[in-house]
Amino acid sequence: MADQRDRETGHTLGGDAELPTGIVVGVDGSEHGRCALIWAAREAQRRRRPLHVVTAYSVPIFAASGLDGGYSTIDDTVIQEGAAAVLKEAVESVEGYEDLELSSSVESGDAAGVLLQFSEAAELLVFGSRGRGGFVGRLLGSVSSALPAHAKCPTVTVPLRFAERLGEHLERERTPKEPVEVEPVVAVGVDGSEQARVAVLVAAEEAMLLGVPLRVVCAVPQFSGSLAWVPAPVDREQLFRDIRAQLKAGTAWLQSHFPDLEVQTSLIDGAPVDVLVGVSRAVDLLVLGTRGHGGFAGMLLGSTTDGVLHHAKGPVMVVPDHEDPRLADRPGFGPMLTT
Repeated sequence: MADQRDRETGHTLGGDAELPTGIVVGVDGSEHGRCALIWAAREAQRRRRPLHVVTAYSVPIFAASGLDGGYSTIDDTVIQEGAAAVLKEAVESVEGYEDLELSSSVESGDAAGVLLQFSEAAELLVFGSRGRGGFVGRLLGSVSSALPAHAKCPTVTVPLRFAERLGEHLERERTPKEPVEVEPVVAVGVDGSEQARVAVLVAAEEAMLLGVPLRVVCAVPQFSGSLAWVPAPVDREQLFRDIRAQLKAGTAWLQSHFPDLEVQTSLIDGAPVDVLVGVSRAVDLLVLGTRGHGGFAGMLLGSTTDGVLHHAKGPVMVVPDHEDPRLADRPGFGPMLTT
């Protein structure tokens, strides 16, 4: 589709231009998308990176009622105009942000597919935990579940309940809120896997960028003897000693790459999803890997990440698995999980 420009805003609608770089945020006109947009705009300011705002729509296809089993589509002009109006409103809400390099686009296609394509060039993808369907053609709830597992860059899911911490008066859930004291900390969930170590490195970079400590969190659930792969009985005291030794070695390794970073460790007895959801409530950012393995903590980051994303109280960054040369020297610092 050839490039088009909205005569009022001058923002590109669709087109064959190069994929946007910097931070990309998906909006759909919902309060969830609005909350994600505000977080992304402030993050773009802080990082001094460009912000690209995108909305996507798909044209419904209706099955014909005749015996021929054919299909019919509708003219997408009205749908595109509606999407453009949503985008225009979103862009105008952040145009006043100082020193913010801003661009935007309306894209035709599945929202998750569009953002997945954008992840090939973006530094960070941001979206709400839920959204609305209609002209955008895809609930952001399903987008936020699909993207972290397949995106090429880190993704951040921003729940609507975070709006209060942003100082924004958006739609509120009717349940009463308990006061929360937020610590200036970036937290990262680990389970001893290689994927978790990749997430730790990215989390350390985020903590350095924010100028706050990094908290490495390991949750140890109760083991069940009904699981054939769990040795019984489990000596939990010895288990915790082993994990502490590995966390200490991991901290030494991490600080060899980030000598100016304050690293805290937190070993918690509890279910990983419950523990990390609780952590997300009182930190600036929670970082997770896309997947991991059980091992000493029994923490499958694939299922854990999905569970945390559905219930998190604050922004959650999910880091895709990738090769990092800094992982090569980790064995030299002490015990590691063996499988």
